[in-house]
Amino acid sequence: MEVKVGIQNVAREIVIETNTPAAELQEALATALAEGGVLSLSDDKGRKVLIPGAKVAYLDLGTENARPVGFGALNN
Repeated sequence: MEVKVGIQNVAREIVIETNTPAAELQEALATALAEGGVLSLSDDKGRKVLIPGAKVAYLDLGTENARPVGFGALNN
């Protein structure tokens, strides 16, 4: 799933491809906001992004089961 994170006072958003379920991401954001901690996101290549919870402007969660595009994408 594609996740876009907007950060206060930063012009560009962070875009991450992750396999983490949307419910876990929402819980992690809620915890970071409530405790004033850090939002930790891992992408599907194993890299981590740490964002101060107080600086998160928005979190845009894409669809969990994105449609494959291209040739050979059919599963019968």
